[in-house]
Amino acid sequence: MSDVATGNQLKGQNGDGDGDGQTPSLVLDHVVHYVNDLEEPISVFEKNGLHAFHGGSHKQWGTFNALSYFDLTYIEFMGIEDRDLVVNAKESNLIARDSAVLLPEHELLNRVALRTNDIDAVASKLKLHGLSLSPIIDGKRLNKQDQLIEWRMMTIAGDYQGLVYPFVIQWKGNDEDRLKQLIEAGVVQDHPAGEVSVKNAVFHVEDPVEIASHWAEIFGFGFEETELASCVDEDYEVASLKEAGSRGSGKGFVFRKGNANRLTQLEFQTAKNSKLSGTKIEIGKGEYVFL
Repeated sequence: MSDVATGNQLKGQNGDGDGDGQTPSLVLDHVVHYVNDLEEPISVFEKNGLHAFHGGSHKQWGTFNALSYFDLTYIEFMGIEDRDLVVNAKESNLIARDSAVLLPEHELLNRVALRTNDIDAVASKLKLHGLSLSPIIDGKRLNKQDQLIEWRMMTIAGDYQGLVYPFVIQWKGNDEDRLKQLIEAGVVQDHPAGEVSVKNAVFHVEDPVEIASHWAEIFGFGFEETELASCVDEDYEVASLKEAGSRGSGKGFVFRKGNANRLTQLEFQTAKNSKLSGTKIEIGKGEYVFL
């Protein structure tokens, strides 16, 4: 490599926040993958030893989903249940509207959701960076056990150098209680393929270091000295961030040089003897890579 920069050299960011106080901890909650047929990812995942299932409907927005959990981090395969409602919903939702823009032509990974336990404080902090935020809205749906799932969320309008911003979510209840409830409901369970956990969300963007520095500044993520931070030569450039927080600590946001300007892959850590190790699952234009 012709140039190597460590995390603390990149834009002067170290994940310590600024003088006005840190952004409340944000961790990777889930990724959204838009699909035309929810049965496809369920079938593909099950054939590869991964538990996936129908989630439920967003009655106020016109979308529905299928889910696959890895502890509290999960994949949301989102489809359109009622296109007219998606387009004309009184309570507009950027995540739902994206489905109408992208589908049916573009089945792809698109946004990540960041989880917090204080969405009001996150909103206040993000406004200091001049970002355009939606109102904090209440979401709800019934799961297959007819249990009411409730959350609060907000979206961030626009993009930075072509990459759309994450959205922020706060679930009802704390992480420990939610995980217990999800296990009891059979939502979170061991995968037949064995131990597997989410490691990195991977984005292909035109300027990895600049975008990583921007996300580090506004979301409070840190560059890791011991992780690959920036390696640049004629053909290769990558910048890596790490989330903060007790649950899910260590998941990464990896920005690689490319022209897609979106989330392209989700990387998983598997056990050494796992049949998934070294494989890749492709659904539409989304890739699931097992290390």
